[in-house]
Amino acid sequence: MRFKPLLLWDMKFQTRYGFYLLYGFLTVFYLVLLLSLPLSWKENAAAILIYSDPAAMGLFFMGAIILLEKSQRVTSFFAVSPLRVIEYVCSKVLSLSAIGMLVATILAVATNCRSLPLLLLGTFLSSVMFTLSGVIIATKITSLNQFILATVPVEIIAFVPAVLHLFKMTPACLRIYPANVCMDLIAGRDFSLMGFILAIVLIVVLFVAAYKCVGKMWQNQGGVKL
Repeated sequence: MRFKPLLLWDMKFQTRYGFYLLYGFLTVFYLVLLLSLPLSWKENAAAILIYSDPAAMGLFFMGAIILLEKSQRVTSFFAVSPLRVIEYVCSKVLSLSAIGMLVATILAVATNCRSLPLLLLGTFLSSVMFTLSGVIIATKITSLNQFILATVPVEIIAFVPAVLHLFKMTPACLRIYPANVCMDLIAGRDFSLMGFILAIVLIVVLFVAAYKCVGKMWQNQGGVKL
């Protein structure tokens, strides 16, 4: 019963601070950009845009979201409420994944993607991984500049191999790399089953880490361990 109100609260919070409005403008910009490209470029360009932005928005914005919650003492309220950590983490993941998948659907339909179900699956998996990574980092920082610097390694290991893989510039053995699997799904290509399983395992590991980090953050509200 607590989860649905929390999810709605997260979506209202994101709306209040302009996340939906921002992605409305970005979606229009991306559509204009993609529709202006030659047909032979559209598929790869759409895959890169979807993977690097709507799918990864949780990594980019989680720092701002959690810092805002800290500044407004929202996390202090959560820490003493009956809310469970697992509900908090799931709400963050699902609320941001919903925006990402909506934007991805619009871009995919506009560019006649190969397989919308595969694209949405890849977007969802990517969004979950990026959002959980964002939660882990955001619970450990005290400023937005710290968050931006801390996300750079994640961006390097997640974006560079995936883009190179999209253009077939990586060894075949790297098909099992979770980021590359997500890119294959988004691009509508055949994907590695072993890589898909590894992506699920990675999500489980990230979820457990995010759960522990949020729990620790709640225990140390206001500079005092609760």
